[in-house]
Amino acid sequence: MASIERITDELEKPELDDRSYRVIRLSNKLEALLVHDPDTDKASASVNVNVGSMLDPEDMPGVAHAVEHVLFMGTEKFPVENDYNQYLSSHSGHSNAYTAATETNYFFEVAAQSQASKESSDSEITTTSNGSDSPFYGALDRFAQFFVAPLFDASTLDREMQAVDSENKKNLQSDDWRLNQLNKALANPKHPYSHFSTGNLETLSIEPQKRGVEIRDEFIKFYEKHYSANRMKVVVLGREPLDTLEAWVGELFSPVKNKDLPQNRWDDVELYTQDMILTQAFAKPVMEARSLDMFFPYQDEEELWEASPQRYISHLIGHEGPGSILSYIKAKGWANGLSAGGAPVCPGSAYFSISVRLTEEGLKNYGKIVEVIFQYISLIKETPPQEWVVDEMKGMSEVDFRFREKSRASSFTRKLSSVMQKPLPRDKLLSGYSLIRKFDPEGIRKGLSHLKPDNFRLTIVSQEYPGGWDQKEKWYGTEYKLDKIPHDMIQAFKTATDLKGSQRIPDLHFPHKNEFIPIPSRLVVDKKEVSKKLKAPKLIRNDEGVRTWWKKDDTFWVPKAYVFLHLRNPLICTSPATYIKSRFYCDLLRDSLEDYAYDAEIAGLEYAVMAHSSGIDVGVFGYNDKLLVLLQKVLTRLRDLEIKEERFEIMKERLSRFYRNFDYSQPYRQVTDHIRGLCSEAAWTTEQCGAEISALTSEDIRSFFPHILSQLHIEVFAHGNLRKDEALFLTDRAESILKSRVLPTSQWPISRSYILPPGSNFLYKRTLKDPANVNHCTDTCFYVGPSSDQVLRAKVELFAQLMEEPAFDQLRTKEQLGYIVFSHANVGRTTMAFQILIQSERSAEYLDRRIDALLFGFSTYLNDLKEEDFERYKHSLITRKLEKIKNLDQEFDRMWNAITNERFNFQQHEQDAETIKILTKADIIDFYKQYIDPRSETRAKLAVHMYAQTDSSDKSAYIIGAIEESLKLLGVTVKSAKFKTGFSSIDFSKPDADAIIQVIQKYLSDDAKYTADQIAPIVAQGQQILPKLLSTAAAKADVDAASEPSTKESNEHLPLKEATVIENVHDFKARMRLSGGPLPAKELAAFEDFESKL
Repeated sequence: MASIERITDELEKPELDDRSYRVIRLSNKLEALLVHDPDTDKASASVNVNVGSMLDPEDMPGVAHAVEHVLFMGTEKFPVENDYNQYLSSHSGHSNAYTAATETNYFFEVAAQSQASKESSDSEITTTSNGSDSPFYGALDRFAQFFVAPLFDASTLDREMQAVDSENKKNLQSDDWRLNQLNKALANPKHPYSHFSTGNLETLSIEPQKRGVEIRDEFIKFYEKHYSANRMKVVVLGREPLDTLEAWVGELFSPVKNKDLPQNRWDDVELYTQDMILTQAFAKPVMEARSLDMFFPYQDEEELWEASPQRYISHLIGHEGPGSILSYIKAKGWANGLSAGGAPVCPGSAYFSISVRLTEEGLKNYGKIVEVIFQYISLIKETPPQEWVVDEMKGMSEVDFRFREKSRASSFTRKLSSVMQKPLPRDKLLSGYSLIRKFDPEGIRKGLSHLKPDNFRLTIVSQEYPGGWDQKEKWYGTEYKLDKIPHDMIQAFKTATDLKGSQRIPDLHFPHKNEFIPIPSRLVVDKKEVSKKLKAPKLIRNDEGVRTWWKKDDTFWVPKAYVFLHLRNPLICTSPATYIKSRFYCDLLRDSLEDYAYDAEIAGLEYAVMAHSSGIDVGVFGYNDKLLVLLQKVLTRLRDLEIKEERFEIMKERLSRFYRNFDYSQPYRQVTDHIRGLCSEAAWTTEQCGAEISALTSEDIRSFFPHILSQLHIEVFAHGNLRKDEALFLTDRAESILKSRVLPTSQWPISRSYILPPGSNFLYKRTLKDPANVNHCTDTCFYVGPSSDQVLRAKVELFAQLMEEPAFDQLRTKEQLGYIVFSHANVGRTTMAFQILIQSERSAEYLDRRIDALLFGFSTYLNDLKEEDFERYKHSLITRKLEKIKNLDQEFDRMWNAITNERFNFQQHEQDAETIKILTKADIIDFYKQYIDPRSETRAKLAVHMYAQTDSSDKSAYIIGAIEESLKLLGVTVKSAKFKTGFSSIDFSKPDADAIIQVIQKYLSDDAKYTADQIAPIVAQGQQILPKLLSTAAAKADVDAASEPSTKESNEHLPLKEATVIENVHDFKARMRLSGGPLPAKELAAFEDFESKL
């Protein structure tokens, strides 16, 4: 084996980190971080390649992203395209990847031990260096081949480009993606930041083929040009000793070719040219949103990691406490939120952004807001950099790093491989960007020098203001208007910057010293070693008014705690109106605490207040030395909230927008809302809740919420670095603050679900409200039974494990139905089901049929499945069930869920694992035949179909789309909705070219306001190309229609029962039986511990 250079074995690491580390460099200059974790049950690896979308060819955007997809599709050593994913799935693993601007990151997670190794010894394993019995070695071998000898199999290229296209279409109506691309489009076109990064079918296939480009050759060319060992950073984490991991990495990654490529940098290209500065872009979003964004070209701080000056600047500008920008503009009724920070674009380029969430009044006064921001920036500049501010930040960074807990294995490797691309000393890889190490006043001044009124650009986002959007971004179609910032506004900004001392707004000042910063001497962990770690909390108080659960941390030893209260009351979900009032009250409470709680938040102490079906949850979590202070404040404000009329109106408008915007969210998110609404007795849909907001008055909230607090049952869970007496004291304080009467057990809300009868087949149809959305969606749900049935629970989860990879491989990879494909077991509080969800441009009916076709064929898969493979899938699921808790947060989530679901089964995962062990292949076949098989007489199915308003499989959509694209090539940008309306009179079964030309002429004249001279050449060219275009588009539509057979044709071999369409939800529910409510898995007396000991 080629020589391996050991760079360091000593990394600066958190206090409780029991892992050992080593950084090595192979002879091909590939660098790797090896992580030995003797206790991990999941192994992981990540490869980060210093190549991303900024290196896409100018004429082929999206190549970097497409190559990322294609590498998964087989290698010379492992040529079967789904071998990698199948291997991971059968060893309790998963994988993913992402393409960013300057890097592409591939990562996976897999069981750390084989079943045989696990059973032979629970001690540290001594796997032989060839890794013959290790699932990790097998996964690493397959993974490394991505970078040694990928196939770029021609048979997979079209499908993966379809996957990229589907991924892009998923994002077309997302404002995050749209506005990000607009920001890039308004940057310097010579800077690769301006690129369209995702790619689509047009950029990756249609246009290149028109130019005679061989797609496969271009992908290989890109890979060969940019993928090099010296640009790769690898992180591997496993149970194996460092020497073994080193041997594996040396063996598997040494064959990666080194081309000695330089690091990609863009030092000599401006992010924004001078004519782009002092411009304002008005962008029209899909959703109802209002925001103001300021972008300042800024210094690249990669080399300034010890001080990170932008963190000082963003801390002050983004502060939310008294004296801050946000506090002032919020009091004026102009804003609901503000954030600020430096954003590295690539080595050599960065910008500093300030983003403000505007109210309606704030939109009208956006110029005044910018003036306030410049006044505050002037205040920061005028005040010498304050070391006490940096000391607070430095102290918190040290505390956070010192007590950092473990995360998921793949999250750790993915993040660290990216960090390795940065210019950090190798012994600082864990701590480099986490710690602030020094006070750098000169660096702060230099950073501030970029924030000036002649060095920024604005983006204002609103659906209403100012109107007259006259441009459209090329890739997402975002309408916008670009102007120079008016001279009088610029002068106002300069004047604001020049103000001194008392001339400024007196309410603007530096933050006070943060009283919530933990006192180091009090960050003491009450560490008492125990012979056996507790698997469940203790019930230390149980009377008619209160139940208090307590679990002392005996594993992670961090000075943190969680105290959550469930305030049980049946009024909250009696109707959509009562739910909205409860939720709105929680929103108003959080809004009122923003100034106060911000200090706590940046000191690592947070709170949560939320309404749900059975009550209000109030929680406080983080460093525990001042936890009681925050809890008392939150509960007191919950009891005594003063509702101010002006904030009520602002928050009401914001809540109303939230509910209206839901109609423009991804179809797969909307469909789950309807599934829940149909299946649960106490769940109200977003549509039902949103309809209640307009009638709300502040008096409604004032008069309603006291009824909630007047009578409660309080369930408390105190978890972490808290003694028993502290948990009881916290309970007493909460009880004394709330002063509620006892809610009798007979009035406690009961969670119930509807039971689909055997043999039923229900269909619920909804049309999506977003006219520009092109995706349909189906969520198909197969009812199984009560979730309290332990054996049935194990069966549905094992079936879902067996189905996961074949469903994804067939529906997404092979059939390319859509980017969003999920299959999973849905185990709820009272019932459970198996579900498959697809979002696609194909019709919902077609998707439903393809699901049934998959399920019909799955009987063959099950029958042919070898016993050893079946056992591997079982072991994979058992490993997942028994995966170790990584941190205090995960332990809290598991136990709090067991409390709030009212089953109190804190060892459910262990019981599941034991039950799964005894299941046989015959058990799963019987389960499939009864609950899943389309031929089953007892299968109970509910499908929800979400329909796009525009059917992209329709011939008219193809033809209109082709005309739009052709006009774009002629320099004409059309407003899609208006343009399509003009074709309503055209018969697309026999399209008339002359009639279409007349529609185009009318649109150009009436809507686009083109002159006759401008229209004439466009029409002349259109007349030449239209006949061929119509022929091609119609043929394509016919081909796609032929590939989407009718219900009768596609399902003629399936004995399917015709679906009963749900026309009236009330009537549907009235005919259904209800499940029982959740009951404790065992008597609560088994958990009681009322002794007075600590």
